[in-house]
Amino acid sequence: MWTYEKKLQFPVKIKNPNPTLANIIVSQLGGPDGELAASMRYLNQRYAMPYNEVVGILTDVGTGVPSMFHIVF
Repeated sequence: MWTYEKKLQFPVKIKNPNPTLANIIVSQLGGPDGELAASMRYLNQRYAMPYNEVVGILTDVGTGVPSMFHIVF
């Protein structure tokens, strides 16, 4: 059994919020040219790949990015 505690690993104190920089960071993670979109492209390309060795690489790269989001958020 486990217990879920919703708390940050390290305390965060934002003294000077920068909405412009926050917008850039969010767009890199989830925008059209962001990491999540690239991950989906890798996973979709694996179905048309004729070489089995490359299919494994596309799968590994495509599934690695969403696991990063689990850690970040």
